[in-house]
Amino acid sequence: MSGTSEGPRPAAVAAPDSATPSVTERDAQGRRTTATGTTPGTATPATATATARGDYRAAFNAAQLPMAVVDRRGTVVTANDALADLVGTERASLRDRAATDLVDLASDDRTWHAYHEVLRGRRSRFRCTRRLKHPDGRALWAEVTVAPLPDGGSVLLSLTDISERRELQARIRHLQMHDPVTRLPNRTLFFERLSTALESSYDHGRTGRIGLCYLDLDGFKAVNDTLGHRVGDRLLAAVAGRLTECADSDAYSRGGSHLVARLGGDEFAILVEDSTGTEQLADLARAVLAALQLPFDLAGQRLSVSASIGVVERAADGTTPTGLMQVADTTLYWAKADGKARWTLFDPERNAHRMTRQALSSTLRPAVEREEFVLQYQPLVGMADGIVQGVEALVRWNHPQFGILAPNRFIGIAEEDGSIVQLGRWVLRTACLQARQWQRDHPADRPLFVSVNVAVRQVWDSDLVADVAAILAETGLAPHLLQLELTESAVMGSAGRPLQALQALSDMGVRIAIDDFGTGYSNLAYLSRLPVSVLKLDGSFVRGFRYDDGVHPNPADETIVETLVHLAHRLGLTVTAECVETAGQAARLRRIGCDTGQGWLYSRAVVPERIAEMIGVSPLTV
Repeated sequence: MSGTSEGPRPAAVAAPDSATPSVTERDAQGRRTTATGTTPGTATPATATATARGDYRAAFNAAQLPMAVVDRRGTVVTANDALADLVGTERASLRDRAATDLVDLASDDRTWHAYHEVLRGRRSRFRCTRRLKHPDGRALWAEVTVAPLPDGGSVLLSLTDISERRELQARIRHLQMHDPVTRLPNRTLFFERLSTALESSYDHGRTGRIGLCYLDLDGFKAVNDTLGHRVGDRLLAAVAGRLTECADSDAYSRGGSHLVARLGGDEFAILVEDSTGTEQLADLARAVLAALQLPFDLAGQRLSVSASIGVVERAADGTTPTGLMQVADTTLYWAKADGKARWTLFDPERNAHRMTRQALSSTLRPAVEREEFVLQYQPLVGMADGIVQGVEALVRWNHPQFGILAPNRFIGIAEEDGSIVQLGRWVLRTACLQARQWQRDHPADRPLFVSVNVAVRQVWDSDLVADVAAILAETGLAPHLLQLELTESAVMGSAGRPLQALQALSDMGVRIAIDDFGTGYSNLAYLSRLPVSVLKLDGSFVRGFRYDDGVHPNPADETIVETLVHLAHRLGLTVTAECVETAGQAARLRRIGCDTGQGWLYSRAVVPERIAEMIGVSPLTV
């Protein structure tokens, strides 16, 4: 351990004053003095100095504190019995020995340099801590102090036994660095060890890689809530024991060192230094899951638990403790989202997607306020005459960083954070304004209706009926030219406020369409009681009509579609087929009786100007 300088350099001892009285005179108390300045009957200065030196030597030799006088060359001039006892030799044999050999002052360059600075008189004091071996075999910690003596030609080396203090400090540190419930290293010690492992990853004989299994128990809160915290603590301690066994077994079979730590609550981590690759971490994660699945017997309570584990293995170069824990936490979240009771390996591609989603989420609401969105429109074509009857408005995000984004990239995020209400209101107003504009530009043609998708949250979190009424009044669009699309799962489960809103919109004259019909509940009995006017068949049925690569269409799909069309017509509903891509599909759908079709056969989603060119004609001719 390196030394530390302390205190000012001791002042030199002043020499006796040489100007003494030369005649007999009286001192301040009236006593007679001689020419040498001494009082009759007192000792001379030389005698006093000799006596003092004798006293100092006696104190030096009798002191319990190990000490030695060392000359400027670093050689022991004399030592006391305490130092001789400490090193296990005779006091006389210490003379002329190098002090550095006695107390290990040459173990590191910093200590060696500081010690020699004191010997040369360039430093007033030096202190360091050394671990020494006592002759009886026990180890002790000593605080070594080196300071100049007043004679200016030597230094005093002294040792103080601080073993008890060090042991107390070690016990306090152990308490600070370990979890009292599981006796495992805690979060502080884990990060300290992780930082050290990353810094020393390039030492000779190391793999330069690091691994981490980050886990928490599934449903641990229920144990605390139902059985109490005492049982919960016993379970945590038992889990810690099994984790330690798994880590020790893996470390023994593969070499290296593993650290098991409790990071807080029911979260644990197994740090694998010198990892040999992802396979080692995967094997360890499997072993942990298997070990935790075995029942725990806790004072009459038999419990079974599972865990979710995020596994990260990577090169230590460029890895920081914070960065490693962030990806481990993300991977643990994946394991839970994927169904719990499993381990999941960190996937950079999946993480990049998550980061993109997070970036979109943080900028979505401001983007709505800045109106970074645009609408494109896909034609809805009459199957009988091939003429465009309406359009579906499809929103796109013109993102300044990622470019044009399709709805599947951000609608889910908008529904989660509630911005779908504001975005949906903008889409509805923009689509109605555009439909009214087409109507003005083409007064001789049949006006197009516009179909707008509505999320369930728009019904719950806003007054959709009031919004629609206000926008229709503002734009001047007739209610029957507006169609609102909701997914089958949303409509079929409607009750209370959503059902009342749909009924009010239908009474207003707005058409209600069920999107992706055939993939959700398909509760036909419930369908008859809903204010619905249009069914949009899911594209998966229509795709089964194709003759591609010699594969014949599935006759069951055609039978299902034909049955649904006939049923819808009997209920007074019209049917739109989605994902129409070939003329063969269109011909069969027309024969079955579908009313309108939508798909790439007619057109992809396009800008409003392209729709204007299709009004009153077949898209196939444009």
